[in-house]
Amino acid sequence: MIMPIVMIALCLVSGIGYFIYTKLSVKTKKEENTAQDFINIIDIKDNFLYTKDGYIMSYFKIQPISIELLSEREKENLCNMLTAELSSIEELFKFLAISRPVDISKLLEEYTELLHNSTDQIQKTLLRKEIFEVNDYALSGDVVERQFYIVLWQKCNEGAESHLLKRTKEFMKRFDSCGINCTLLKEGEILGLCSLVNNSVYENGEE
Repeated sequence: MIMPIVMIALCLVSGIGYFIYTKLSVKTKKEENTAQDFINIIDIKDNFLYTKDGYIMSYFKIQPISIELLSEREKENLCNMLTAELSSIEELFKFLAISRPVDISKLLEEYTELLHNSTDQIQKTLLRKEIFEVNDYALSGDVVERQFYIVLWQKCNEGAESHLLKRTKEFMKRFDSCGINCTLLKEGEILGLCSLVNNSVYENGEE
């Protein structure tokens, strides 16, 4: 009597195990496929990114301005100019606002060069202290800067590159006319932006 019960129990446990194994395998495979589909990039060349679903994309960076230096009247005028320039745009675009660690490499190079060339011991002491504090800020990850980008896209077909490039430059002129400089991203910069957007440590993107 005991043996049949044991056999039934073993069959039941085996069945449950097989069911769980099958479900986990399907879930794992599905997650792998989702991860592969998430990377929708075929190539990055010159000023363009090409996607698997047949689109071509261009990017430009909006150089930041310090509005703290503007009066209330100047801020109002700037807002009115930007509103007038951007309100007439009919085609879709994407706005990205991304936080990233402040790049202090140039500042450290300048301080290090001053330290090596200085003969004043007091200046050297101050420079060493400043280098240490700047490094400490950078390593803490608390000091970040905001970077702003505009993304344009269209279906990839004959003449798409020239048409999209023209659209992008016309868009950039709208900011230029308001006194805000823009930079068209090239291959390496587009790659860096893609890496920055997908960086889980510093990513804080807004669309």
